[in-house]
Amino acid sequence: MTHVERPSGEHETPGRRGTLDRFFELTERRTTLAREVRGGVTTFVAMAYIILLNPIILGGAKDVTGAGLSIPQLTTMTALSAAVATVLMGLVGNVPLALAAGLGINAVVAFQAAPHMTWPQAMGLVVLEGAVIVVLALTGLRERIMNAIPLPLKHAIAVGIGCFIALIGLVDAGFVGAATGTPLTLGRNGHLEGWPVLVFVLGLLLMIVLYTRGVPGAILISIAAAGLLAVIVNATATIPDKAWGTVVPKAPHKLFSAPDFALLGKVDLFGGFGRAGVVTALVVLFTLVLSGFFDAMGTILGICDEAGLIGEDGKVPRLGRILAVDGVSAAIGGITSSSANTVFVESAAGVGEGARTGLANIVTGLLFTGSLFLTPLASVVPAQAAAPALVVVGALMMTQVAKIDWSDLAIAIPAFLTIVLMPFSYSITNGIGSGLIAYAAIKAGQGKWRDIHLALWPVVILFTAYFAISPIERLLGV
Repeated sequence: MTHVERPSGEHETPGRRGTLDRFFELTERRTTLAREVRGGVTTFVAMAYIILLNPIILGGAKDVTGAGLSIPQLTTMTALSAAVATVLMGLVGNVPLALAAGLGINAVVAFQAAPHMTWPQAMGLVVLEGAVIVVLALTGLRERIMNAIPLPLKHAIAVGIGCFIALIGLVDAGFVGAATGTPLTLGRNGHLEGWPVLVFVLGLLLMIVLYTRGVPGAILISIAAAGLLAVIVNATATIPDKAWGTVVPKAPHKLFSAPDFALLGKVDLFGGFGRAGVVTALVVLFTLVLSGFFDAMGTILGICDEAGLIGEDGKVPRLGRILAVDGVSAAIGGITSSSANTVFVESAAGVGEGARTGLANIVTGLLFTGSLFLTPLASVVPAQAAAPALVVVGALMMTQVAKIDWSDLAIAIPAFLTIVLMPFSYSITNGIGSGLIAYAAIKAGQGKWRDIHLALWPVVILFTAYFAISPIERLLGV
């Protein structure tokens, strides 16, 4: 294993190893309790924004019946889910990889699954996603499926999701809206107006500046600052509640309250197949699995490499356990109705502060547990304060476009379709399906059948059925 050098002043004490040292292998990884605590706190600060942002995304969507989810309840579940998943990864995987509701994945749940089924049914698919990932991890099939989809298309999927969530942020903030004569335009009526839009613009500019300067917790700080500004503006100006959207920024009567666990266990495992149809439900499930384990795999390898945890053989110790916990954590997200958990790239912030073991995860998890009692704050933050995070995260995901070979049209065209159809059709599934079908068609048309992995054909057939679901249903008399 590649070890990271211990900073001066932090020495080992031979023969005196406590329980924490032995369990988390602090000595072997040349780290200390102080460094792990510092790293765990840093990771929490870097990713705590998800406690506010995830409820905004899920709470702003409606299911097939028109029902919504409670923001305070979602806040409780997001914090609880992150706490349990992060601690579990620390204890089982012994790596500094914190988990919480994944951006992009929650967009699939909110805007792909929910419009076709009830919230419990959508969360049931999330649980099934986790189960599938666990099976794939334990059987070794995860890597094989990864090889079936060309790497450039995996990058394109990430870029497309980034564009999609950025568009969601712009629309939710009122910076982009529908207009007569064009599908979208600047503002809600062709121009920018109103205090809520100004709050979004100022919040976005602040977030960009802080993030590019490398300020720890830049996203959380910006959301908090924009939220405070929104409260002040709403209290001093005459603004109709509907101008803010789902959440109206009014100062809470109290900062702390008992957590609301009402959403815990609200899951219907297989109801989505009956409500939305087998093909549609399978495609949504496939999209969740695809979004979940590809993103996690790259993040796991990248952060473990940064922490010096990859051995000379190029392997990550306990990788099987790590991947299994990743799947279990996704299922936990469904059980708590907070959407699937995934490894957060912000864990790299903790690694930068010295985290090398799962002990840092315990610290991060405990801080998430403490945040369970801060749910009143989530009811204050409007979409205009949280939406800048979607735009910034979308920009970060866009950087992967550089990894695509745009000179190869057999890759460039499917990648382009994957990216643009996600925001253009407001559907992650449509983007992935069109890209894979185009790739298979182009390669087949070129006579390069062997370039198409055998495992890709069932996926292409499934997506073809998805796009043709209406005529298929009419043909079958459904």
